[in-house]
Amino acid sequence: MLILMILFPLLLAGIAVVLPWYRIRSWLLPLGGAVQFALAVAAVSRATAAPAPWIGLDALSQLVLLVTSLLYFGCSIYAVEYLNLHSERGNRMMVACLLVFLSAMTLAVSARHLGLLWMAVEATTIASAPLIYYNRNRLSIEATWKYLIICSVGIALAMLGILFVAYSALGNGVPISLQLDQLLRTGPTLARPWLHAGFVFMLVGFGTKMGLAPLHSWKPDAYGEAPGLVGALLAGGLTSVAFLAILRGVQIMGAAGDLAMARHMLLGMGLFSLLVAAVFMVRQGDIKRMLAYSSVEHMGLLAVGVGIGGLATFGALLHLINNAMTKGCLFLSAGNIHRAFASKRLGDVRGAMSVLPVSSGLFLAGFLAITGSPPFGPFLSEFTMLRGIFAGGPMWVGGLVLTLLAIIFIGMGATVLSVTQGESNIPQIHFPDRVMLAAPPMLMLLVVLGLGLYLPELLQRLLEDAAALLEVKP
Repeated sequence: MLILMILFPLLLAGIAVVLPWYRIRSWLLPLGGAVQFALAVAAVSRATAAPAPWIGLDALSQLVLLVTSLLYFGCSIYAVEYLNLHSERGNRMMVACLLVFLSAMTLAVSARHLGLLWMAVEATTIASAPLIYYNRNRLSIEATWKYLIICSVGIALAMLGILFVAYSALGNGVPISLQLDQLLRTGPTLARPWLHAGFVFMLVGFGTKMGLAPLHSWKPDAYGEAPGLVGALLAGGLTSVAFLAILRGVQIMGAAGDLAMARHMLLGMGLFSLLVAAVFMVRQGDIKRMLAYSSVEHMGLLAVGVGIGGLATFGALLHLINNAMTKGCLFLSAGNIHRAFASKRLGDVRGAMSVLPVSSGLFLAGFLAITGSPPFGPFLSEFTMLRGIFAGGPMWVGGLVLTLLAIIFIGMGATVLSVTQGESNIPQIHFPDRVMLAAPPMLMLLVVLGLGLYLPELLQRLLEDAAALLEVKP
């Protein structure tokens, strides 16, 4: 089933390259998204044996697979109408790269070998670069090159970290292997200096893809210039995959008895990410760049949650779901506003609620959700993380997190309210709300609202199993 989930999008990508019909080519995206999501649900719900040496699913990968599949399915429906509105740019490359991107994410999520994981994460970089350049202007080419260069440097550092992890196994009397399960079994025998260096480089490398500060500098440009649906996939999908790669390193450190060191490093980078987001969120004049710094903020929250451990880890994994769905809603609705006003600058976009009520209402509701307002899901996950921080971590960490979250709420709120409220400053909207452009972000917001009101028992059990994998002791 996993092999089918990896190969089927590649097959559709090949068909998209040779298919001559524009509209039919666009519909390959929701076809691939629907099959992917159905297979993901089936793979997670069925009883599975132990993961195979190369690909397989444990609780962590099951969680990320569900999140990325659902997000991609929603974005694929949105993409059909979006591509129809921009038929002059063509969709052959866009459709093919989106499908390859889906295949690469699936391979990265299911990889049980660190080398295969690295290769799949690098493939997501190559597949997503043309997506950022879709608007084909000076700023988009600059953002694309910045994304490629910074993320390529990061992924090279991650490869160096993986090699250090492999070198740490020398001298323990067993064959060197990069298979995750083998590393977890032999964790206590790994050489500590090489293992520590390997984790540092993996954290820096995959942290660049995740967008943790100070490795986030590609995010504002890439998210700001990419189409809304691409921003949603990067902020909700790719970051989740990169976070999973870091968690694999955390698992190995836990098996070796060095979980405390891994947590301290995650906590430090997480708090710094929150600080950077708070500084740049205030008086931010570009709505998409604002969402980029919001992504930095929530990647920081995920790192802080795992860095504290215990209940905060459970809250961080729940927040992984809420962040992906809410970011999808925000980026898709922001894309609708950008299209209607032909600008994403605060000075040009005013009173969106009066002329674009559905998309603007979703954007406003998404802002309330992502900033942790009840009854949305992020409130529950952030509250769970804060409970874990105050129960198991230093009090000053909880106080600092609350302070930074308050600053971010005020800064982000000023921008969002300026965009949505008041009188519109343009005489006519050329792209009003459309069903296929408004329905996907609305469904994502409903998922977030549902998770805030009720946490299904199966999902709760999956989250508990995933959190238990990060609490491994030798």
